[in-house]
Amino acid sequence: MRRLLLLASTVVFLDVAFYTAITPLLPSYADDLGLSKASAGVLSAAYAAGTLIASLPSGFVAARVGPRRALLSGLALLGFASLVFGFSHQVVLLDAARFVQGVAGALAWAGALTWLILSNPRARRGSVIGDVLGVAVAGSLLGPAIGALAESLGTEPVFSSVLVVTAALSLVALRIPEPPRGEPQRLSEVRKAITSPSVLRATWYVAAPSAMFGVVEVLAPLRMDELGGGAALVAAAFTAGAVLEAILSPIVGRLSDRVGRFRPYALGMLISAPAVALLPVAAALWGVFAVLIVISLGAGLCFAPALAMLSDSAEATRLHQGFATGLINAAWASGQVVGGVGGGAAAGAAGDALPCLLAAALLVVTVAAARPMGIRARRRVGPHEAP
Repeated sequence: MRRLLLLASTVVFLDVAFYTAITPLLPSYADDLGLSKASAGVLSAAYAAGTLIASLPSGFVAARVGPRRALLSGLALLGFASLVFGFSHQVVLLDAARFVQGVAGALAWAGALTWLILSNPRARRGSVIGDVLGVAVAGSLLGPAIGALAESLGTEPVFSSVLVVTAALSLVALRIPEPPRGEPQRLSEVRKAITSPSVLRATWYVAAPSAMFGVVEVLAPLRMDELGGGAALVAAAFTAGAVLEAILSPIVGRLSDRVGRFRPYALGMLISAPAVALLPVAAALWGVFAVLIVISLGAGLCFAPALAMLSDSAEATRLHQGFATGLINAAWASGQVVGGVGGGAAAGAAGDALPCLLAAALLVVTVAAARPMGIRARRRVGPHEAP
């Protein structure tokens, strides 16, 4: 079990690290390629777009042919797509490489997370998800540093190294036994479970904070650049936030196994909402830095319970956990795409205040709509049950 947790954690660490490596590189690409805020948003969100399109197919692969094959396919694709990204100097190729990286990430996440959930008891689900999220966030901690390194040394050697790492991880995955697959579900059963109210609500609980982060990951680096901060400072700000989130995620995952999912989720959302609303009015670099720290605090509280709620809902509706991880990817990616592309476009047309206020309102409305469910969940309902 420890080998599996180490493998899954390393895979998500690598995936998230190279997803977030774009953050400090974004101002340079915008300057060198003459990108508008909307185009920068497309480049940032192309990864999430690939994940979004591949999310449910990846869940299907994990459920039907096994999590190991899904994981191995994702690792191979991630290695080659990163190689192309490192040597690309045209925006179309960069967007395409990021998109394929997102497809690879969907396969890798679906394989790794399904493998872990099926291999662990239900009572530890929040803990396992929190542990993986903590490592994933640690990857986002390293990601900006990788981007800053690529800015200094060149993207070619830095991104090419991914191919070597993914090959080594594939060899490790081949040595770990898979859990039994069980009976395959009919597509009609899958469709019924996915469209059930509890699964749809839980999917939204993952998508809402993801959309907020899509806005922040585009506008915060550009805002710091406008205020005179370089790639190193952008990397430092996102790294500091990631440290906090990486520490909190495993703790909150374990807490959600004991007290339920809703309370830490709601607290995290309500902490992030005012912070993202203040991003456009931060008139100094330290102000943007502080906003990012508070948003990371909120994320550390809400994401692990949100993913656990979705997994719980899938189990309650007898949906295979492979499809549940596909929904997790779809929810995260759709939020990132809407936040990144929509937020960048809205900022270019009407200023940064509009997308930031919309993101803050989205978080508050989501918590307000979810609160009755949270109250019912406290009446004789175990913390592991579906919402």
